[in-house]
Amino acid sequence: MLRSIVFIICSGAALASVIQDPIGLASKKSFIDEIYGELVDTQDSRTHKAHLLQSNLVTASQNNVFENIEPETHLLFSQLESQYQESLRRSAHNGYLRSRSKVKFPDDDDTSDLDGINMFGGIVTYAGFPTFNCFDKSQFDKNIDIAIVGAPFDTGVSYRPGARFGPDAIRSGARRLKGGVNPARGNSRNSPLAKLDPYRTDLSIIDCGDVPMTPFDNRIALNQLYRGERAIHAHSGKKGATRVITMGGDHTITLMALRAAYEKYGKLAVLHFDSHIDTWNPKVLGGGITDYMSLNHGTFLHYAAEQGYLAKDHCLHLGIRAPYVDNKYDEKHDRECGFDLFTARDIDSIGTKGIVDKVKSVVGNMPVYISVDIDVLDPSHAPGTGTMEVGGWTTRELLTILDSLDGLHVVGADVVEVSPPFDSNSEITSLAATAVIDSILGLMVYDI
Repeated sequence: MLRSIVFIICSGAALASVIQDPIGLASKKSFIDEIYGELVDTQDSRTHKAHLLQSNLVTASQNNVFENIEPETHLLFSQLESQYQESLRRSAHNGYLRSRSKVKFPDDDDTSDLDGINMFGGIVTYAGFPTFNCFDKSQFDKNIDIAIVGAPFDTGVSYRPGARFGPDAIRSGARRLKGGVNPARGNSRNSPLAKLDPYRTDLSIIDCGDVPMTPFDNRIALNQLYRGERAIHAHSGKKGATRVITMGGDHTITLMALRAAYEKYGKLAVLHFDSHIDTWNPKVLGGGITDYMSLNHGTFLHYAAEQGYLAKDHCLHLGIRAPYVDNKYDEKHDRECGFDLFTARDIDSIGTKGIVDKVKSVVGNMPVYISVDIDVLDPSHAPGTGTMEVGGWTTRELLTILDSLDGLHVVGADVVEVSPPFDSNSEITSLAATAVIDSILGLMVYDI
């Protein structure tokens, strides 16, 4: 009974206030007006509200912007209860307004805070690194210590396509990489990499965007990539020659990246992380159908060896587990191309340390090129790729090996075969590729 009496009194007070000043509704503020203030409640909007009311173009009950109720002579009890609830809501809202922090908006034409980069704004580059047209000869005088470039190409695959969309997916996965020391970087907490922040240095690290590559003719597309990589190498860094990290694209693109790096650094010790050897004779894989397709993502290392880009007997495959096409010939031919190998299961017997120790002894002081086919990972860690093979490494195992290669002279690298159309909803494949580039970036920064 007491509650009903209080409720009627409060409702009557609210109604009386409305009845006394119906036109005053124009000066009253809605909840949105009060919360967002001058962002929406401008002088123009207040004038507009008053005009609507005074011109009888709208009534207070029809204009829900004002969030008030037109009074009536006879109100049902249910209407009184609604007014009471509205009164309570208004009281709570007024309490919020008294305690909230005030917002001071810049001038309407002030854009000084819009030139920064955050996770969801600006041009999407890898980790927010700056960008410019690295292929423009008029800008060759600009320093680039490390370049990151995309190669959107996937017409050299033998199974699932989609890697042409890899560069965009990898960049998207790198949105949160804005700097900071990662205590897990390196092979131990005492590793020199454990104190390294590759995103806050005095080096010029540039995202060069993607090389335009035609999808209609592989010969033209690969030539475009070669000329793009060569143009990047025409720059120089503040501390030596430019190093390039290429985001594929299928693995065919590595041949052109190797060619450009070879022209700059000489013969290269290649560390090839993959489930497949990719030194297949073109007459066995692809070329047996047409000469045009003799160069593909399974034969490019055969051509790299044939062209003299590789430092023979200083190259390694890591993570191999796919079957040979011809077990006797393929193994022999692979060694002729200059490679030794670790299978995926070797990690079970000798561990990551055993693999790293062998890598460092084989590579020595040679200029090193790291090529990572994301299918080196088990499909549970990288489902979004072209040619999956079960029984691969975990993402952590791969990163541990990469982060243990501190001290190597890494002059170039790529991450390839990321196919977003086949990735999970959580995009774990492109995220893994992002982490691989992060590790390679750390190796390059440390070496410089």
